[in-house]
Amino acid sequence: MSTSFSCRPHCAACCIAPSISSPIPGMPDGKPAGVPCIQLDEDLGCKIFGDASRPAVCAGLQASSDMCGDNKEQAMFYLTQLEAATAPH
Repeated sequence: MSTSFSCRPHCAACCIAPSISSPIPGMPDGKPAGVPCIQLDEDLGCKIFGDASRPAVCAGLQASSDMCGDNKEQAMFYLTQLEAATAPH
């Protein structure tokens, strides 16, 4: 069972691995999978966290042990697999 917890510092896997189809400030066409979001700061934190301009998909994504794994590499793998499984064919 998945348990929610706080994001891992300096990870940002959820801001890199998945595609985002809705506009992001600085990325009006969204972002492709595997591309870091333009809103990541130098510490890999979200510059628009809590801001109304943050895409709903970002606000709705919650860190969990299943998604985040034990390290950034596991999180990237999980999210890359999820992206591939949910991509339009």
